[in-house]
Amino acid sequence: MPARTHTRTHRPATDAAKVRLPWWAVTLPALAFVALLLLIVEPGQAHAGTGAPAIGRLLEHVLVLLAV
Repeated sequence: MPARTHTRTHRPATDAAKVRLPWWAVTLPALAFVALLLLIVEPGQAHAGTGAPAIGRLLEHVLVLLAV
């Protein structure tokens, strides 16, 4: 006995897809954008460090470890 195949009925293309987003899906990216924009526009009192650069200290430690 052959198996029956089910045919799907297609809805007309005029139905618009309805998508509802939760409130945080729009609000959180907007807040993140505003926060980053404020950091770019007003960086505050950012000063360069007065100590030795971290990469220099790291390379110095690596060289000491390799010399042993």
